[in-house]
Amino acid sequence: DVPIQTDYITLGQLLKQMDVIQSGGMAKWFLQEYTVIVNGEEEKRRGRKLYVGDQISIDGYGEFTVTN
Repeated sequence: DVPIQTDYITLGQLLKQMDVIQSGGMAKWFLQEYTVIVNGEEEKRRGRKLYVGDQISIDGYGEFTVTN
């Protein structure tokens, strides 16, 4: 689970929070190199807003759920 304190978190922020990437600048590269699935659909936008209940699956890293 990925707890958030705000209404939403961007995909890039989530990747950084989960230590998948070291900096926000790596998000664009990471999304081009790895398959990231958000709620059953592939996502390539680092600015994609994720809300409580959203399901994220990252190849090689596992599955995550946004919680509050």
